[in-house]
Amino acid sequence: MKPSEGMTLIVKTVTRISVWLIILYGIYIILHGHLSPGGGFAGGVIIALALLNVLLAYGRGFITRWLNIGFLHDLESSSAAIFLAIGILGMAVGGGFLANFISHGKLFNLLSSGTIPLLNIVIGLKVCTGLFVVVWTLAIFHLSDKGEKQ
Repeated sequence: MKPSEGMTLIVKTVTRISVWLIILYGIYIILHGHLSPGGGFAGGVIIALALLNVLLAYGRGFITRWLNIGFLHDLESSSAAIFLAIGILGMAVGGGFLANFISHGKLFNLLSSGTIPLLNIVIGLKVCTGLFVVVWTLAIFHLSDKGEKQ
C-alpha cells in the first residue's frame, strides 16, 4: 500500500478497529429483524456503510486487493435467485409464493418466524453487496470536468 493512499494513520487505525464492530451490528440487525425494528434492508445498509468506511479510509487500491469485487457482484446477483427460490419453494410446499414452510417455533424466540430470517439474510446480502458495488464503481469511474475518465 502506498503511504499516500487513503487517509491519515489515525483514520485508518480507527477504521481498522470499528469496521468489524459495525459489521457485527449489521449482522445483528439482519438476524433480529423479525423480533425488533430492522431487518435485511437496514442491516445490509449498515454493512455496506462499514465497507464504504474502509474504502474512504484506505483508498480504492486497497479495496481492490482486500475484497474480490467480482465475487461481491456474483453474490449480489445470486441473492436475487435465492430469494426467488425461497418464494417458489413456499409455493410448492406452503401453497403460495413466499408461504412459510418452516416451523414457527416458540413465540419471541430467535427461530420463531419461519422463513422470515432466511429472507432477511438474503435481502441483507443483496442490499449490502449491491450498494457497495455501486459506490465502488462510482469511485473507480471518476470523470474529470471535461468528461474524460481519470
